[in-house]
Amino acid sequence: MSTQSTSVQPLTRATAKAGPAAPVRIVHLGLGAFHRAHQAWYTQHAGDAAEWGIAAFTGRRPDAALTLAAQDGLYTLIERAGDGDSFELVTSIVEAHDGADVATLARLVASPGTAVVTLTITEAAYNLDAAGRLDTANPAVAADIDLLAAALGNDDGGLRWAVTAAGRLVQALDARRRAGGGPIAVVSCDNLAHNGAAARAAIVPLAAAADAGLGAWIDANVSFVGTSVDRITPRTTDAEIQLVAAATDFGDAAPVVTEPFRDWVLSGDFPAGRPDWESAGAVFVDDIEAFENRKLWLLNGAHSLMAYAGQLRGHGTVAQALADPVCAAMIEEFWDEAERNLPATGLGIPAYRAALLSRFGNGRIAHHLAQIAMDGSSKLRMRAVPVLAAELAAGRSGAGALRMIASWIAFLRRANRAGDAIADAAAADLAAALALPGNDDVRALVGILDADLAANGAVVDGIARAAADGALGA
Repeated sequence: MSTQSTSVQPLTRATAKAGPAAPVRIVHLGLGAFHRAHQAWYTQHAGDAAEWGIAAFTGRRPDAALTLAAQDGLYTLIERAGDGDSFELVTSIVEAHDGADVATLARLVASPGTAVVTLTITEAAYNLDAAGRLDTANPAVAADIDLLAAALGNDDGGLRWAVTAAGRLVQALDARRRAGGGPIAVVSCDNLAHNGAAARAAIVPLAAAADAGLGAWIDANVSFVGTSVDRITPRTTDAEIQLVAAATDFGDAAPVVTEPFRDWVLSGDFPAGRPDWESAGAVFVDDIEAFENRKLWLLNGAHSLMAYAGQLRGHGTVAQALADPVCAAMIEEFWDEAERNLPATGLGIPAYRAALLSRFGNGRIAHHLAQIAMDGSSKLRMRAVPVLAAELAAGRSGAGALRMIASWIAFLRRANRAGDAIADAAAADLAAALALPGNDDVRALVGILDADLAANGAVVDGIARAAADGALGA
């Protein structure tokens, strides 16, 4: 905490004079920095914000909930532009809970006043296979199916709770069905292609496998809304905590730092209502696929390319990687490929690319490549594979997308040689592939991303050559 600060006081609704909390009408799973910089910000800035409070639940650990609960859900959002910082008190989160508290999750989702459930649970937490289906071979999914089959409809105090995010939401939706809470919208805000469909694929089959009646009820009463979300939000450090104390005189233990840019595109129905997010700048469209692909390929694809090639070349942040002419050229090559496979009108792609270069170059946003590199097996499935497949189908080489996959493989090889842990939900499969001799590891690793690409000998050979390329620093 800053030493300027005998006047620093705890951050609560009372000390901040924030006024009464809005009633809970949104439940959020995945309480992290991105949700607090994005959906919570949009909800705070909606014209009817006073009617829409958020009850947010953590994912794997309770830490963020414990910290925010002590602050009545309040936190400071630091918008970090190239020429300085601005500070805003965000009040839209009115309850913060440990994700393991499924009893409270079920109670809140069952309430007829709750209209929306939003998700930022990360790509890996949907537990889908490469074909986009629920991976019932996953031990956590299989265990949840068995648990749900025994637990659904049970109000006994000894009720057991699911482990996966989808399983917990299934239990909560079962509580809503039994309470007569009516239809509800589930809104995926994760970086997944067709993320609304992915949420449906994760939840409906899981419910149906445990209870056919519940699966049918969810299919008929739950709307799965697709979104494209965009706001760069790096990890908060102690420096931001000290900065907020000095700037605001509040002891905020959970500030969030983000860029000024923000974008939210949504498509789907809200049968129980929703906030007036349009008044905060959100856009509602009938067909979201092109917007999803623009973001996943151009922004997230460039991020993944920099995460692997940039770290191999000794860089630690996005801004550092972008300043490297080799990395910058890789990005432009991949962007050219991606743009060829996006609609030519309606997306403003030249301006979007220019804005991305400006955003990536903001050296005051310390967006760490190691953070972006996590869970590459699921991310590249959506960021590199579709572009490479489209380029190959058009008779082109797809060299830029191929180089992204090769950078990932070179990065994994280096980590494997060093004995470093691989931060990926498929770490065991990746380790098994990396243990194969010669370039057999390349075919196995590509197969984890996409079976059709792994069966293409020319593609595998090209990736193997690029992964050994000294330009990647491998």
